[in-house]
Amino acid sequence: MTTTLYAQRRARVAAAIGRDGIAIIPTAAEHPRNRDSDFLYRHDSYFYYLSGFTEPNAWLVITGDGRSTLFCQPKDLEREIWDGFRLGPDAALATLGVDAAHAVGELDAQLPKLMENRDAVWYPFAIHSGLEQRVAGWLNQVRARVRYGALCPEQQRDLCGVRDEMRLIKDAHEQDVMRRAAAISARAHIRAMQLSARMLREGKDVREYHLDAELLHEFRLGGSQYPAYGSIVAAGANACVLHYRADAAPVRTGELVLIDAGCELDGYASDITRTFPANGQFTGPQRVLYDLVLASQEAAVAATKPGNRFNDPHDATVRVLAQGMLDVGLLDKNKVGTVDDVIDSRAYFKFYMHRTGHWLGMDVHDCGSYVEPVQVGEVSERRDPLSNELIKNRPSRVLQPGMVLTIEPGIYVRPGEGVPEQFHNIGIRIEDDAIVTPSGCELISRGVPVKRTRSRR
Repeated sequence: MTTTLYAQRRARVAAAIGRDGIAIIPTAAEHPRNRDSDFLYRHDSYFYYLSGFTEPNAWLVITGDGRSTLFCQPKDLEREIWDGFRLGPDAALATLGVDAAHAVGELDAQLPKLMENRDAVWYPFAIHSGLEQRVAGWLNQVRARVRYGALCPEQQRDLCGVRDEMRLIKDAHEQDVMRRAAAISARAHIRAMQLSARMLREGKDVREYHLDAELLHEFRLGGSQYPAYGSIVAAGANACVLHYRADAAPVRTGELVLIDAGCELDGYASDITRTFPANGQFTGPQRVLYDLVLASQEAAVAATKPGNRFNDPHDATVRVLAQGMLDVGLLDKNKVGTVDDVIDSRAYFKFYMHRTGHWLGMDVHDCGSYVEPVQVGEVSERRDPLSNELIKNRPSRVLQPGMVLTIEPGIYVRPGEGVPEQFHNIGIRIEDDAIVTPSGCELISRGVPVKRTRSRR
């Protein structure tokens, strides 16, 4: 991609902070893994969104007059032998399209000069450890010059809200990258499903880590840089643990496997969940609950369209799941009442305890308010029937074309009093990535199927 798009984004930030504002955006820090190596490096999403630059130890400064200044590691041929190529300040001007570039070692000397005579300094609050203290130090240097006529910024503002709103609507380039990421992840899911069935047919010992290895292989084979998050590969009862991680548990014939995994491609995440019978064939109870979850997802997909609210897909999912729980006997209608009673009392929460979706983008749980900005002041209160906590309700976000969200209903049945035994230890989730379009939504992750195979009694 050319530098034009990043320059346009920086210009939008400049306009948002006002002509006399200054915005400071660091990239992510490197973190040691052990005494002589670091964790695999991943840039800060906000920083990359505005720069397209992936090297560590870098800062971006944007001023209200539209100028952008990059601070980055200087060229160092000896260090590049060990750590790899560095772009350097000189090449950054043309490569990244910034107006000025300096070695990062000059940051403390240059920032007070750039902050001088500004009315507000903007930076991301509570994200980068120690950033607030560094800003305070630079402000103190500006204050030391007020006797010489310098003006010191009187306001410190959180930059996250400005950038969150920008990132919430994905442009054509972002949507294209996310489609490709979802396609890679879909192939990885298929590969894991096929390996599970094949190894079981051959009488081999199958473990969760075998399937995890297939995911990682296909991610890298497809060109993605790394997984977007720690893959969940949960066999049997492990699928009832929402944030379970791939481990060494056996994958057995007759049990389900839940895989929640997605790759990151060029800074953008995918997030797909599929639940499948380890040997390719559902049992009767598994099929009943799987079809219920799939029906609830179809209701949520239908509710994902412009003009609807972010909460609408969740509400549609809950209604289908609640009715289904009554129909199959997970909930006793003599105790919990009608479907409306189940929803009002949140009796379904025992088997479905998470939301149906979240924003998706550069981060798996991407930034962006879930409240409609022009309706923030419209507040109502309710008492949660389970926790008795007082909840403040505000109108949820109105969906617009270009928003990207997940649609991920599930059902998780742990053994318990009154829970039908045939459903014990069945955990099912189906998750797709959806781009809101002018007429509805596009499911970009359906390269991996959701339709069940035939059942086994």
